[in-house]
Amino acid sequence: METENNQAQSRERIVAVQKNGDGDLTSFKTESGRVLAYDQAIAEAEQGLLSGVNVFKGKDGGHYLRGDADGDPTNNLDQLPMF
Repeated sequence: METENNQAQSRERIVAVQKNGDGDLTSFKTESGRVLAYDQAIAEAEQGLLSGVNVFKGKDGGHYLRGDADGDPTNNLDQLPMF
């Protein structure tokens, strides 16, 4: 259980996003200042390295990143500040 707690404490949160001209998310900035491309963020989320997000498989078979459903719309990925 201590290992689980240590892992949870070392997970980074996404604090800002970049979008393309269509408004689609393209990259993410973590609280430590790292910038992750979309695919890199998906890989890190699947490995449990990012907190507050999860990966889901779309109807088109692609994998997508979304914020955890916590009832607070202000921390949805689309609502985060741009960088």
